[in-house]
Amino acid sequence: MYGVGGAGATGQGGLMRLRRLLLLFAAVSCVVPRPAGAQPARFSLHGRVLDPLRASIAGARITGVPDGQIAGQAAVSDQNGDFTLVLDAGRYTITVTSDGFLAASHAIQAPQTGSESREFVLQLAGVHDTVTVSAQAPGYEAPAITSATKTLTPLRDVPQSVTVVTQALIRDQLMTSISDVVRYVPGITAHQGENNRDQVIIRGNNSSADFFLDGVRDDVQYYRDLYNLDRVEALKGPNAMIFGRGGGGGVINRVTKEPSFAPMREVALQGGAYGNRRITTDLDQPLTGKAAFRLNGMYESSNSFRNAVNLERYGISPTLTVAADARTKITLGYEYFRDARIADRGIPSFQGRPADTDIATYFGNPDDSHVRAHVNLASAAIDHQAGAVHLRNRTLLGDYDRGYQNFVPGVVTADKTQVALSAYNNATKRLNVFNQTDLTSTVSTGRIRHTLLAGVEVGHQLTDNFRNTGFFNNTATSIVVPYASPTITTPVTFRQSATDADNHITTNVAATYAQDQIDLSRTVQLIAGLRLDHFELQYHNNRNGDNLRRADDLVSPRAGLVFKPATPLSLYGSYSVSYLPSSGDQFSSLTTITQQVKPERFDSYEIGAKWDVQPRLSLTTALYRLDRTNTRAIDPNDSTRIVQTGSQRTDGWEVGVNGRVTRAWQIAGGYAYQNAFVTSATTAARAGAQVAQAPHHNLSLWNQYQFFPKMGAAFGVVHRTDMYAAIDNTVTLPGYVEAEAAVYVPLTDRMRVQANVHNLFDRKYYVNADSNANISPGFPRAIRVALIARF
Repeated sequence: MYGVGGAGATGQGGLMRLRRLLLLFAAVSCVVPRPAGAQPARFSLHGRVLDPLRASIAGARITGVPDGQIAGQAAVSDQNGDFTLVLDAGRYTITVTSDGFLAASHAIQAPQTGSESREFVLQLAGVHDTVTVSAQAPGYEAPAITSATKTLTPLRDVPQSVTVVTQALIRDQLMTSISDVVRYVPGITAHQGENNRDQVIIRGNNSSADFFLDGVRDDVQYYRDLYNLDRVEALKGPNAMIFGRGGGGGVINRVTKEPSFAPMREVALQGGAYGNRRITTDLDQPLTGKAAFRLNGMYESSNSFRNAVNLERYGISPTLTVAADARTKITLGYEYFRDARIADRGIPSFQGRPADTDIATYFGNPDDSHVRAHVNLASAAIDHQAGAVHLRNRTLLGDYDRGYQNFVPGVVTADKTQVALSAYNNATKRLNVFNQTDLTSTVSTGRIRHTLLAGVEVGHQLTDNFRNTGFFNNTATSIVVPYASPTITTPVTFRQSATDADNHITTNVAATYAQDQIDLSRTVQLIAGLRLDHFELQYHNNRNGDNLRRADDLVSPRAGLVFKPATPLSLYGSYSVSYLPSSGDQFSSLTTITQQVKPERFDSYEIGAKWDVQPRLSLTTALYRLDRTNTRAIDPNDSTRIVQTGSQRTDGWEVGVNGRVTRAWQIAGGYAYQNAFVTSATTAARAGAQVAQAPHHNLSLWNQYQFFPKMGAAFGVVHRTDMYAAIDNTVTLPGYVEAEAAVYVPLTDRMRVQANVHNLFDRKYYVNADSNANISPGFPRAIRVALIARF
């Protein structure tokens, strides 16, 4: 796995770079002009948002718009439902909104000085009489998240680059997978993952394990679906203080839907090109005044433009929320998910480019190739408000059974008449148990406000791995087949070779962490945190009885500074650290050699700006350096020894935009520049080599426009430049531009239809790879139509 790092980075060197970073940040802050109208306000409105049971509502959106204007100040309620708006003298309309509740508006007269406290009680929304054709409310914007700090924090005040893909954007684009999501996230590309799992490259760091569900680790290799999600959050840059080990480039966090105490029933039917067939249901029902139930379900059976490739998957996810009292909420969730498909490793390369075969050509035997995943996830969350202290305990139990059997195309002969094929299968069973307990509280020392966090996390993982090699005609592990007709029926026997895995791994983690978000004033905020992890891995080789053990104590700091020259504008600088243990992100590489190897280290330095141009439109930018050190290299004086002198680095710049430009126009997307390269030779690459599948330029932009209140259309474009398929930099995947469009039309007040066209101009392109000989072509032009009914 190749990510990023820096040559010779040490703790002292890191502090020196941090000092330079903060000096640069301070210099930039001094020259930024103060926006007009940003003079200190003299009236403060302190509010608390409550539901009818007088329980606090976190994440409510509050706007204060002066009479005669269309935009004004904005805030988001914290975990206690509290917010503050600082206003100039004048008359304002205060509007409070939250999903599942009716909006509340109040007119106030702000005097020249002073303060006022008010409560805003939101009533539960009833059954919607009409269907939102293009996800008008909520839209593409996300005002606040909890995952970045474990406290509800406005997105503009998080000193880290974060992109949130909301349920509205997921629906408008008919997204169904993680790879769909990251197409519109700057700085992230989807890896092929052998076409049997989710795998992403974030800021040059390749991982199949940096996935989380509601902030808890979900690290098994499989394809996830989006049918039961409220949103997907991409947090870029290492943040082990919050998420623990791994996450060198960042993490992907899925946030599930919960009961909203507002009755809602929705069914969506989808069909389209290449046999696409899918149905989803979302049933949300209050049971009593204190209990609500939500049931999400999905079934899909689809073919592909690739010959003989298809998939079938289904899932069901019930969730129950009980308000035990005005201060306690209990949420219980479960998901059963099954995914089965034909394993497809794509096409080979020839003379440094993807082979010019028909993009539908299958290499191997599709009848003997398969991928399967059976996933059971059970969760329990308890939220309790005890005076000024908020307690949250969350448990996630995951039982995973997944495996695949595939044929792997290899080298094409020089005369392009034959291509090599090999085969193997692999199975993994894993049991995950994680528990997190967080305590948060807000206290003041004079005029300084502290949002304090203290927490512990414990985890236990049991993993069994088993692999077989394919023997063609029960004799050879590789054969050559005609390049012109590589789909075969040759008999293959699968059995273990001398090096195939058969092992059992026990992993234990115990962590404690603390964080302080400090409001020094209305314009200056600090965040500082520290996490201590004890990570222990015990490895048993079932084939020879060997037992190996490795334990690491990891110290992961985090520091950030936010300067707000105006309420909607934040300038920030941050430093963070993460570690990857020597066993790798899937615990598969522990040997007698790697047992002695220290964890790889990731140091991130980032400065950026976040500007809420309007209450529902945000513009962000970030400039960063990400260093990866302690990477394994071959000792130049003894080729049998491993030394940890390898290093990598990514320098990059990102711009993101999300939200509503006007009442009718929404946009989402961004641009990313990155230069990810090896700074000191590793066991797999020379110094100066470019990190695989980390293009220098990546651009995406989605525009959705409402021509009428319920009728709209959309157009999107995705572009990336050339990138290498592998770290040896010998095969190039050409850059491409791909366009897509959609139209949204109401049929009745409760029913709508939408049509999405992928690859509008039917361009031929290659989206990603797993190696030089396993390249995935992009989808040709394809139309999908969805019928959505809400009742």
